[in-house]
Amino acid sequence: MVDEVTSPLSGEVARSAGGGMGRALAEGELILLVDKVGRRHRVRLKAGERHSLHSGVINHDDLIGRPEGVIVRTQMGARLLAVRPTFAEQVTGRQRQAQPIYPKDLGAILIAADIHPGAKVLEAGTGTGALTLAVLRAVGDRGQVVSYEQREEFLEAAKRAIVDTLGSLPANLTLKLADVYLGIDEQNLDRVLLDLPEPWQAVPAAKAALRPGGIIFAHCPNVSQIQRFFDCLREVRGFGMLEAFELLQRGWTVRGRSMRPSHRMVAHTGFLCFARRLAEDELFEPEGEGFR
Repeated sequence: MVDEVTSPLSGEVARSAGGGMGRALAEGELILLVDKVGRRHRVRLKAGERHSLHSGVINHDDLIGRPEGVIVRTQMGARLLAVRPTFAEQVTGRQRQAQPIYPKDLGAILIAADIHPGAKVLEAGTGTGALTLAVLRAVGDRGQVVSYEQREEFLEAAKRAIVDTLGSLPANLTLKLADVYLGIDEQNLDRVLLDLPEPWQAVPAAKAALRPGGIIFAHCPNVSQIQRFFDCLREVRGFGMLEAFELLQRGWTVRGRSMRPSHRMVAHTGFLCFARRLAEDELFEPEGEGFR
């Protein structure tokens, strides 16, 4: 039995980050207060409330109605920058039960899987909702996103995260409490995105659901998962252009004439694995590396 959660929301999706040039900070909005050492404090604005920090107290009334990017001071004189959180900051800053796909990987997934406006996309493993939100932004109002999750508590947490970010569940999103390993109801999909412990188990269902030329993606934390996923793609046939890569993100500190790599970096978070659905049950793998 499959439970579906949909929303009749119509019109533009509400945005809590970056929507409306010059829009003043408003009551009910989630904002970030950034201190001088870069710490980010998440605050939900409410008239009459106060937010306490180790460096003093900020009155919410001092922020409501002010422009984004304003610098405010605590009663102790500490300076804080008030901004709306970016999508990446919302993904990494939220309390979560599941491990999210990091922003550095989300961007690469959207580009490498060619998630385009109007695409029909199935995601399996809703998790924190990070990839769900990224895909929704990419497919736009004309696209369609269906997300399978077999753990009810994760599905409910993802639903709350999506509503927290967008204001409501968009009409073009369907959340399903279902096990993708048992099959996929949707057909003629443009993309299938797998964020699962055993993505190879979903390959037969994905093959049947993907249109010719469609792309399958799997997020694999370790190399043994890549091996099993690619072995399964080759076994069922009907896939080509198998590719896997990882991204490492190293920041740089730039202060005056001093430049150096940051002491910390976001290194390995997972392997990104892709393949194309062929029109026939064959296997096509170009020889050599870098065939993109």
